[in-house]
Amino acid sequence: MFDIDRFAADCRAALAERGSDVIREVVRRAVSEPGDIIAALGEQRGAFADILVRTRDLTILNVVWGTRQWTLPHNHHYRAIIGMYGGAEDNIYWRRLPEDAKGRVEAAGAASLRHGEVTVLGRDIIHSVTNTLDKVSYAMHVYDGDFLSAEGKSCWDAETLHELPYDAAAVSSMFGRALAGR
Repeated sequence: MFDIDRFAADCRAALAERGSDVIREVVRRAVSEPGDIIAALGEQRGAFADILVRTRDLTILNVVWGTRQWTLPHNHHYRAIIGMYGGAEDNIYWRRLPEDAKGRVEAAGAASLRHGEVTVLGRDIIHSVTNTLDKVSYAMHVYDGDFLSAEGKSCWDAETLHELPYDAAAVSSMFGRALAGR
């Protein structure tokens, strides 16, 4: 059975080692048993985000992507370890345009995560996310700090790709308000 306290302790121990391979394996083990996570945290029918752990050194979110849900490009300022325990998450990676006065970005790559897969995003990564499926997708998001109160985060306008101050409700209106209110 999935136990959030045990999972958080394992994440803290792995993050203390500073290597991405150790934390990737902790998250991979957890998402390899999706039934256990869903039994512990509940099954969702639509977009949903819940803060499972929020401390100065660790944030763990249970993220359920709604059908066809997407986000604006955004950054975290913390390392993010994302493990899929159902469905899919497609990421576009962005890079800043050198010397652009409005902080615009351009697409620089992409990656798809599927059930059971885990990725580690560095502290400086800018990405946007899409659930291209006609069903919800489940992900565990682990950050090596208090992601929700990180200062200096940004998001980028969908049309102009100009840099804006981070706004959780704008990044993803389907669950951003729930996270912003905590």
